[in-house]
Amino acid sequence: MSTPQLVVHRDKELMAQAAAARLITAVVDAQAARGSASVVLTGGRNGNGLLAALATAPARDAIDWGRLDLWWGDERFLPEGDPERNVTQAREALLDAVPLDPERVHAMPASDGPHGDDADAAARAYAEELARAAGPEGDGAVPAFDVLMLGVGPDTHVASLFPELPAVRETERTVVGVHGAPKPPPTRTTLTLPAIRSAHEVWLLAAGEDKADAVATALSNGAGEVQAPAAGAYGRSRTLWLLDAAAAAQLPRSLYPSASA
Repeated sequence: MSTPQLVVHRDKELMAQAAAARLITAVVDAQAARGSASVVLTGGRNGNGLLAALATAPARDAIDWGRLDLWWGDERFLPEGDPERNVTQAREALLDAVPLDPERVHAMPASDGPHGDDADAAARAYAEELARAAGPEGDGAVPAFDVLMLGVGPDTHVASLFPELPAVRETERTVVGVHGAPKPPPTRTTLTLPAIRSAHEVWLLAAGEDKADAVATALSNGAGEVQAPAAGAYGRSRTLWLLDAAAAAQLPRSLYPSASA
């Protein structure tokens, strides 16, 4: 378990731009070291804001897009192409503008895919895809993700791991179906905490005053992952909280250096 590090930026626009630059560096370094990189994307306004910033970043094409594997932390179980699906939004924000290898873009199954409306079967299929891609650096169940990004919800949820629901209690499976989520759509698929914790680096993104309570709760001493799922999200070598000033407003100022603001 890595100790959380905090970086706080003036506003959400600067946060997105800085996070995009940070991601370019992480991917380029991984590709230089191993020839390829593996990144887990997140949806929501902060995840999509990062992708949009990456699309216009001057150093965007320092990445060898053909040697990048993209995965998702969760997905809304909706038909292919639905505007609410994370992969649809990611394509619009960035993916359609860069020369990715389609075989290395690992979208979670849609509700009109081969598994029909069975979210649990779709989750099992994605878990099998992750296991097939796991190399010698992984744990046999998932690839060795270089960076796994998560948005933090106002209720402290990450991916589609909501407080107190069964998915956040999962200790063995890497992907599960979610039923009865408290925000629409109610049916989803998600990585579990064991899969998230396999990543080298986990980045948690939060911007806006509506995230301040969640950030303070998740980073408080003694926060439980069942009640505050974001508290249970950490990387093997690094856990990085990327915040704007509004989301960090309830944190003690001593938690992050003045240069972050």
